[in-house]
Amino acid sequence: MKPDAPPRDSGSGFANRAYYDDFSAGYEDARGQGYHKLLDDLEVAVLAPLCKGRRVLEAGCGTGLILSRLTDQASEAYGFDLSPGMVARARSRGLRVTLGSVTAIPFADASFDVVCCFKVLPHVPEIETALRELMRVTRPGGRLVLEFYNPMSLRYLAKRIAGPQPISAKRSEADVFTRWDTPWAVARRLPEGAIFEGFRGVRVLTPAAAVHRLPIVGPALALGERLALDSPLRYFGGFLIAILRKAV
Repeated sequence: MKPDAPPRDSGSGFANRAYYDDFSAGYEDARGQGYHKLLDDLEVAVLAPLCKGRRVLEAGCGTGLILSRLTDQASEAYGFDLSPGMVARARSRGLRVTLGSVTAIPFADASFDVVCCFKVLPHVPEIETALRELMRVTRPGGRLVLEFYNPMSLRYLAKRIAGPQPISAKRSEADVFTRWDTPWAVARRLPEGAIFEGFRGVRVLTPAAAVHRLPIVGPALALGERLALDSPLRYFGGFLIAILRKAV
């Protein structure tokens, strides 16, 4: 499947592109272990069962760490990202990815059975446009798996205490727009035709990423996070995953 049109960006889109191009060089540092691997594992645990035999799109696929793990599950897996640096690294993995913006997705209407988006929507000021676009490329009856940042979480508290962290020699987290949405705010944002099926909560119990490096404590906390993913505590996940179905 080829993109139908070149990506279009608002001013904020160009700012995000520069941010993530800087981020791409060190994006995978330590991603294959500890806390960051745990986040990916939990997100894939939510997503993979929905993708078996399905045509899948990851919006904002980054360097392809999650997309690469879906290729064995999906009948076809595609991705796009705003950053040329991220796309280049994803392509080096042999993934089918292209440049594109979540506010102007470069694929045709109703192209995919499952559309997922992790750690992207909280950084998009034009959130309503992005959600409509994600719905547009999803087939009727298809699923959307969308991640938001939750202010009702230990992660939010840790970010407020620590302040913006550097992501490269030139930039910090303060250089990108970030929004935090409560579970009920997410529910209010859903576009017409989106049927809400439930939340999953990632990073419910972790006070700080560094805790996962501690012997005994780290593995015990990782187990707790897996158990909390679909428990009543999920509403306090720092990463709040909404599972939606597009009405037929």
